Amino acid sequence: MSAAPTVGIRAPRPAHALFVLPFFAIYAVLLLWPLAKGVWISFHDHDLLSNDSFWVGLGNYKELWADEVFHQVVWNTLRFVAISTPIFVGLSLMLALALNRPGRLATLLRATFFCASVFSVTLVTLVWKLALMPERGLVAQAFQALGLPELPLLTSDHLALLTIALVTVWWIIGLPMILFLSALQQIPADIYEAAALDHTPRWRVLTHITLPSLKRAIVLATLIEVIRQFQVFPQILLMTNGGPNNSTRSIVQFIYEQAFMQLSLGYATAASQVLLAIMLVGVSAQLWLERDRGGAR
Repeated sequence: MSAAPTVGIRAPRPAHALFVLPFFAIYAVLLLWPLAKGVWISFHDHDLLSNDSFWVGLGNYKELWADEVFHQVVWNTLRFVAISTPIFVGLSLMLALALNRPGRLATLLRATFFCASVFSVTLVTLVWKLALMPERGLVAQAFQALGLPELPLLTSDHLALLTIALVTVWWIIGLPMILFLSALQQIPADIYEAAALDHTPRWRVLTHITLPSLKRAIVLATLIEVIRQFQVFPQILLMTNGGPNNSTRSIVQFIYEQAFMQLSLGYATAASQVLLAIMLVGVSAQLWLERDRGGAR
């Protein structure tokens, strides 16, 4: 009996590179070149108004290291990420578990939570600034109706950042919820049927079947939210403008102010490289987790 003929794999030819050349050209122009240009500018004292540029080496980074305001905005951003990310992941997971069922009510609620994330940041902040107005706002009137003292939610150094984090969660909680709903629908139904035949309690089904099956989705959602929340800017700018007393100013707002208000492009670009380094740490963590998961199979 003759062996089946084998199909050989052709070696790549230089002409094959023409198929990826358009993508690589766009990638280089829109990403690689701005990235390299940004690193180059960060080593210069670049005046955006006069377009004068002088080589300062690591001078901008040394100035950032000694800048108390930059220390404060980094700390504010870290606090914002630490507050918002666990709420995003935990609350969106609970919503996905509650709404992962057939029926018109569940469909309506899924659409309601997701539609909020479609609203523009200007609309969201306008609505919440009206709701959080002292004395006349909806929140202040609710506190008065309950006989509770009014809280300075946007004017307190301790409460302003927490308030913005909660508004952000209300705004885009639908996106991680959809991610978890998609992951829940990938779990085979026969596993739950076997658990039901064994009369397994719901808590054990949740902790031994559902949550282990969602491990990858939880890690992915956490990394996505960490990276997204490190770039927080528009809601802070529109709700508090970084106040009170710089307690809500973020890294991105600091970069914006240095570049377009102080016209110090080199200093702002150096700050953006610090933010980029933080983003790379998040991406590297994701790649490391994926490699570790692949090696454990």
